[in-house]
Amino acid sequence: MAEVKVKLFANLREKAGISELQLSGEKVIDVLLSLSEKYPELKHLIFEEPEGENKAPVICGSINVLINGNNIRHLEGLDTLLSDTDELAVLPPVSGG
Repeated sequence: MAEVKVKLFANLREKAGISELQLSGEKVIDVLLSLSEKYPELKHLIFEEPEGENKAPVICGSINVLINGNNIRHLEGLDTLLSDTDELAVLPPVSGG
């Protein structure tokens, strides 16, 4: 099981009251579930409500999760394996004007 640095941005950081923390997990999903257990107010911001028979966690389409700068959508998604040197960034949608 890897010990990874998790960085939170924008409203995720504000809701959790912290910008980074260390969490353990074998895969991205493990770390995100641990994050939502530690900070329940983040759960609905990170995960969509499962529909129908599918009870597997699904990340919100507007959330980007990066491992060492690489979007998990271009890797193995929530099943991407982690190592101790990894940095996981969780970014909500950003708008500007």
